[in-house]
Amino acid sequence: MKGMKRRTRAGSSSDRDAPGDSIPPAGKTGGEGSSVDLVCPTGAVGTTGSVRVLVHMCCGPCSIYPIKSILKESAQVFGFFHNPNIHPYSEFKLRLAAVKKLAGLLDLDVLYDEEYRPTAFIKGMKRSLPPELRGGKPPEGPRCTYCYSERLEATARAAKAHKFDAFSSSLLYSRYANHDEIKELGLGLADRYGLKFYYEDFRPGWLSGIEDSKDMGLYRQKYCGCIYSKIERFSKKKKKKGSGL
Repeated sequence: MKGMKRRTRAGSSSDRDAPGDSIPPAGKTGGEGSSVDLVCPTGAVGTTGSVRVLVHMCCGPCSIYPIKSILKESAQVFGFFHNPNIHPYSEFKLRLAAVKKLAGLLDLDVLYDEEYRPTAFIKGMKRSLPPELRGGKPPEGPRCTYCYSERLEATARAAKAHKFDAFSSSLLYSRYANHDEIKELGLGLADRYGLKFYYEDFRPGWLSGIEDSKDMGLYRQKYCGCIYSKIERFSKKKKKKGSGL
C-alpha cells in the first residue's frame, strides 16, 4: 500500500529513494475524501482486550508524556505517525526517526504513514481558506485549524478502520497549539466516526516531556512543522539577533 507502513515497535523499514508530492489515491492514506487502509502483518491491531486507543504522534518529544499517561490507564495503546505538514524532507525524516526510536524505547506498536507529500497538504490547506486568504502566506490561525483537523481526521479514520475504541493526539501536549480548538475538533470527529476521543490536558507534563526527550536522546525540532512555521520561526530569530537582544 502506497506510503503506509506498519512496523512493530522499533522495526525498521526501507526509506524512499526520493520524496513524492503526489496526492494519495482515495481509499489509501489519509487526506481529504479518503479513508485509511493500514496493513498490519502481525495482526496486533485486530486484537481484543482492554480499551484500545490510537494516539496520533506529531513527533517524538511531544508524544512521550501523552503516551505514558494513557498507558497508566491500563489501555492498549498504539501510536500513529501521520504528519504531511512537515517540511522539508530532511526534517520529515528526522521526526520519523525520532518516533521510531521512541517506539523502541517504550516498546510501543506504531502505524506509520511514511509518504512525504507537502504539496497535497498545502493545496488542501489553501482550499480550506476563504478566497481572500489564499494569496501569499496564509495566517497562522486558519492554516493551523486545517493542520489540526487533517491529522486528527486521519487518526479517526485509522481508528475506525481497525476497530479501536478511542483516539487521541500528542497535539494536546503542546503549549503553543490552540488547545481548545484541538479538543473541539477531536470531540466532533469522535461523534462523526462513532468513536471516543480520549481527552486529557497533557500540558502540565510539558517540562517532564522535555527532560525525558533529552534523556532519551531524541531529535528535538525547532519549529512546528510546516514551511510557514519554519519561515516565521527563523525570521523571528533573525530579527531578535539583529536587535542585539
